Amino acid sequence: MQIDELQLKKILLDGSYLSEERITEASLAAKVRHMSLADFLIVEEDLTADLIGQAVAESLDLPYTDLKSHPPSKDQVEKIPELVARKLRLILISEDKNKLTLATDSQAGKKLAADLKKQFPGKNVVLTYSLSDDIDAGFLHYQKVLEKRLDKIIEAGQNLAPLMLDEIFSDALTARASDIHFEPQAASTVVRFRVDGILREVARIPKEYYDNVLNRLKVQGRMRIDEHFAAQDGAIRHDKAGQTVDIRVSIVPTIEGEKVVMRLLAAYVQNFSLATLGLSVEDQQLIEATATRPYGMILVVGPTGSGKTTTLYALLKLLNRPGLNLTTIEDPVEYKVVGVNQIQVNTLTDLTFSKGLRSIVRQDPDIILVGEIRDHETVEIAVNAALTGHMLLSTFHANDAASAIPRLLDMGTEPFLLASTLSIIVAQRLVRTICSACKFSVDITAAKLPLKGAEKYFGKGKLTLYEGKKCQTCNYTGFSGRLAVMEIINITPELKDLMLTHPSAQQVWQLARKQGSVSMFEDGVHKVKTGLTTLSELLRVAEPPAEYNK
Repeated sequence: MQIDELQLKKILLDGSYLSEERITEASLAAKVRHMSLADFLIVEEDLTADLIGQAVAESLDLPYTDLKSHPPSKDQVEKIPELVARKLRLILISEDKNKLTLATDSQAGKKLAADLKKQFPGKNVVLTYSLSDDIDAGFLHYQKVLEKRLDKIIEAGQNLAPLMLDEIFSDALTARASDIHFEPQAASTVVRFRVDGILREVARIPKEYYDNVLNRLKVQGRMRIDEHFAAQDGAIRHDKAGQTVDIRVSIVPTIEGEKVVMRLLAAYVQNFSLATLGLSVEDQQLIEATATRPYGMILVVGPTGSGKTTTLYALLKLLNRPGLNLTTIEDPVEYKVVGVNQIQVNTLTDLTFSKGLRSIVRQDPDIILVGEIRDHETVEIAVNAALTGHMLLSTFHANDAASAIPRLLDMGTEPFLLASTLSIIVAQRLVRTICSACKFSVDITAAKLPLKGAEKYFGKGKLTLYEGKKCQTCNYTGFSGRLAVMEIINITPELKDLMLTHPSAQQVWQLARKQGSVSMFEDGVHKVKTGLTTLSELLRVAEPPAEYNK
């Protein structure tokens, strides 16, 4: 969000949007996290993006236009020549015979309106203010399809690999992709982006040019260019137009050639908090209260790609205060956090989770984050660390919150030690959220839903659910962004007693259920009812806990 920080502070203070104390506090915290003040205030839920936009518009004496809710069409955008639009930061909102309504993020205000009358003679020009991110999203209509741009680079015949990668990275960041895949096939290499957890093809690179792209990635990632039959890992820092992105690169040999997967660790992935993950107010308060205890263990469980690390980093951000020593051991370190001591697992130097954790305990930590508990040795050290006055956060592979306890006990953890240290278990999956730009309501009855026994969750009367019409804003998917569906087991004294008996997952869940725990599916049903996601999307990642709900 491109708003001058000093000007934003003055606008918020003059308009009484926030107190001077809170603005100063937020400004300092934003610098520590390497975020803009506007982004920090949005992440911390002090203000919404629209409210900041309205405040700036008011200071410029202009009306505010929410382009996210009412995105311009391709025809609207292209009515203004691209060079003029980009130079003056303009998007056409509406036009009739005498009147032209335009949106801009320029701070020039009425001076710009006077200049525009020269650009559009004979028209009454009405200027409105919109957020920079939304203006940039509108400019995407000028952009040609990625594959055509790659073909043009190939036709030019110079700097093929650097230019092609720049275009691919640029489109991936614009699409807010989490991963880029290069998948070699017989005649070409398919380029796919993972957006909101779903892969989609965006281009194809002719086979004869793929080696150039592959070699450049290997050089940038400090990998061997003469190695074609072994897996390799590397890291790239991509700088473009003032934006720095860390990229984790993995290369593996396939029968058609070397396949590349790149994980983008971009700023938009890091701007999260417990609230933005999809937690209810009650669950958020429970987790925050648990995390601020002087010692204990918080486990986040789920399969690969379920957002476990994101949840842990949201907790880490919450706990990151100057008076505490926070240390992590991770494989790999996904996000760099200022003020946190982060250690990378390195098998070449025999720096494993267990050995790294053993060393961390001797480093006078207050809070420890272990990327993953994988074996008996790691869980044993983790339990002892939590027992001796540390708050320990970690992830663990389990299908649900209840099954984590018997799995930990099966790994050789002493029941009385686990009962003394385990504080809370969070199980989660990620679902896509309905696109706000094309969201519409559907009146339906539970009997017509694609779910056996739907009345149990949705009732027998008529209900209103929501879907996405599939517009240009969401790339015709009907979804934009993701949130977590969760189940949380708070380890009560009764559950601690139960742990001593080596319980099954069903026994754990039955007791947790009596004490108020809600299953992932039921949490998802609540999000379906409130219009955040769809039932089909929920059923893609979770199912009713039939054996637990008898």
